[in-house]
Amino acid sequence: MSARPVWLVLALVLAVTLSAIAVVYIKYQTRIHFSQLQVLRAQRDAVDVEWNRLRLEEAALSTHIRVERKARDQLGMFNPRFEDILLIEEVGRVYP
Repeated sequence: MSARPVWLVLALVLAVTLSAIAVVYIKYQTRIHFSQLQVLRAQRDAVDVEWNRLRLEEAALSTHIRVERKARDQLGMFNPRFEDILLIEEVGRVYP
C-alpha cells in the first residue's frame, strides 16, 4: 500500500472531526442566541404593556370634562359671559 491513501484517510478523519466540532459549536451558539431572543421578546412585551397602560392613562387624564374641571378649580377659569365677548373686525378684509 502506498502512503497516499493513508494521508487521504487522515485528512478525511480530520475534516469529519472539525465538521463535528463546528456543528456542536453552532448548535451551542444557536441555543444562546435563542435564549437571548426570548429575553428580548419578554422585555418587548413588558414595554408594550406599559405603553398601553400609559396611553389609557393619558386618555383618562386628557378628557374634556377633566381638563375643564382643572381649569375651573385650579386656575379659576370660566366661560365668558356674553357681555364679556368683544368682536373685532379688520377693516378692508373680506372673509369668505
